[in-house]
Amino acid sequence: MFVAATGLLAQQGTLPETLRYSISMNGVKSGAEVDVFEAGGRIDSTYEYNDRGRGPKTEAHWVLDAQGLPRQVDVTGVDYLKAPIDEHFAVTGGAAEWKSTSEHGHAAPGGFYAGINTPTVESALLIRALAKAGAAGVALYPGGTAHLEKVTETTVHAKVGGGDQSMHVTEYAISGISLEPQEFWLDDQMQLFATPGLWNAQMREGWEETNGALYELQVKSEKERYHRLAQELTRHPQTPVAIEHVRVFDSVHATMVEDQTVVVNGERIAAVGQAGQAKIPANAERIDGRGKTLLPGLFDMHVHAGGDLDGILHIASGVTSVRDMGNSIPVLMRLDEEWQSGAAIGPRMKKAGLIDGPGPYQAPTGVFAATQAEANAGVNRYADLGYVQTKLYSSFDPALVPEVIWLSHARGMRVSGHVPSGMTARQFVEEGADEIQHINFIMLNFLADKVKDTRSTGRFTGPGEYASGIDLNSKEVNDFIALLVRHHTTLDLTLNAFEDMYVARPGQVAPTFAPVLDRLPVQTQRGAYTGGLPVTAANDQKYRDAWTAMLAMTKRLDAAGVPILAGTDSTPGVMLHRELELEVQAGISPLKALQNATMLGATVLREQQELGSVEAGKLADLVLVEGDPGKNISDVRRCRTVFKDGAIYDSAKLYAAVAVQPAL
Repeated sequence: MFVAATGLLAQQGTLPETLRYSISMNGVKSGAEVDVFEAGGRIDSTYEYNDRGRGPKTEAHWVLDAQGLPRQVDVTGVDYLKAPIDEHFAVTGGAAEWKSTSEHGHAAPGGFYAGINTPTVESALLIRALAKAGAAGVALYPGGTAHLEKVTETTVHAKVGGGDQSMHVTEYAISGISLEPQEFWLDDQMQLFATPGLWNAQMREGWEETNGALYELQVKSEKERYHRLAQELTRHPQTPVAIEHVRVFDSVHATMVEDQTVVVNGERIAAVGQAGQAKIPANAERIDGRGKTLLPGLFDMHVHAGGDLDGILHIASGVTSVRDMGNSIPVLMRLDEEWQSGAAIGPRMKKAGLIDGPGPYQAPTGVFAATQAEANAGVNRYADLGYVQTKLYSSFDPALVPEVIWLSHARGMRVSGHVPSGMTARQFVEEGADEIQHINFIMLNFLADKVKDTRSTGRFTGPGEYASGIDLNSKEVNDFIALLVRHHTTLDLTLNAFEDMYVARPGQVAPTFAPVLDRLPVQTQRGAYTGGLPVTAANDQKYRDAWTAMLAMTKRLDAAGVPILAGTDSTPGVMLHRELELEVQAGISPLKALQNATMLGATVLREQQELGSVEAGKLADLVLVEGDPGKNISDVRRCRTVFKDGAIYDSAKLYAAVAVQPAL
């Protein structure tokens, strides 16, 4: 019989009980959670971590009822972007009511309030309630139902307090709160033990050395789930496939060609021609393309692959190729192998190797170099692994840049990055960088006298404060754009990653999520209302004007002929659609935006002979969408069928597998 942990501890006479956790990024401690369990079902928690100057700092308090459900929750502090948190829930007078800076609601009591900014211990509280509820699950506020699965169990060993100790732990998965089951490890008292990981981990203090073993077990269970989905959702046609009477996007010339028939045989495009004239094999499967558009598979040129969920979201959204811009080497090796073998569903992948300088603002993953020898060793390591690009990060020493660029080019790799703090984008390009990540670093090129340190959040708040004051027709801007053109510099602006920072406000739907909001689970939708960077009466309009200036700069860059890649650095798949919408909002034509996301991406990755266009002989990475995104770019969201590597995917079924509704 299940016994709530607080009840068990009370029976043992051990309350109050304090549990401490270490939060680490890439193996480096970055924060902590401390949970204190009191009599009467009261829990007090502090939670804080530092991620390059970002990161939450909260105090949370719960009071649980006899069923283990929260009857009071209070959370204060700041969120990841340092915006204020003031979140409360209470059951009083026969009603449940919740209120925060982003939402306010009420309902009948009997559910579980899952907070927006609550520490990790809350997941253990929910697991206890779910274990008691059984198959019926537990209703969530403001909507949805959570269910529990016991995944696996093991005994871990560590040196704790100077002696060898063992602990039996169990992995649980909660569904109904996100796009995929969320996994947590609990001890036999049903207390949180760990959320393991390579990039980010939270472990019971003293047991940090068990992270690797638990992570491997967790990856194993995740792989089994996604391998099963791949078998269920991947179709390998045994005959040629003909898409008839379809509009085809010619990505070479950025035009639409009407009433075409495209024949796919295996992994290749066999024929492209006018409908009624193209030869269709007698045994071909026929797809009616009337009213639809056939695009080359889309490229997302800025991702950080986190797991197999990403792969399904990419393919469902028509993204058949990605460039990872910084990640754990083992994670990418595993995902790349699974996606390319077809064991799991996912796009083709090219890799950029991230190098940063060590210190308080270092990247949460990658290679770290304080000397030229260490930096060069990082370049050679990535080159030996087949990476196509070196990406330098904000804390990288500018003095090491010239040789790293020379060596990367000598090894056949491009060089890009955050512009290292202490350099301007102009200097970075003049040293030989091939590409710049993020629109904020373009704006910061003109703000060097105002924003001195770009390692931390100043690289966001600085442009927010001053970008609208940049004269986009000044000689300085004109000269910089001319430099980019002369050097054939490409830009990876990730506009969608900045729109919400500057424009989203608490309690209002974030603009990046507005087009997709009703397609997401209720609990996931809540994150769309939390706002962006902290705003005050003094900077609210400045931030809005800064975003307007960024779009205007994007238009200027495009008009001058600077190549603009389609990259997101955000939610896989669906945010590439938003990136293209923002390019169009900035003044880029829909056809040019589509070309950026297809042929330009293929060309930068040196794959233009095989990918990037709908041409006979090329690999059949294709996306069939409803409507005409050449006229209405948002039609790119209406994916119906995706081809990749000789396999065919029903977009709606892929989305359904991760709790997302298809675009109508």
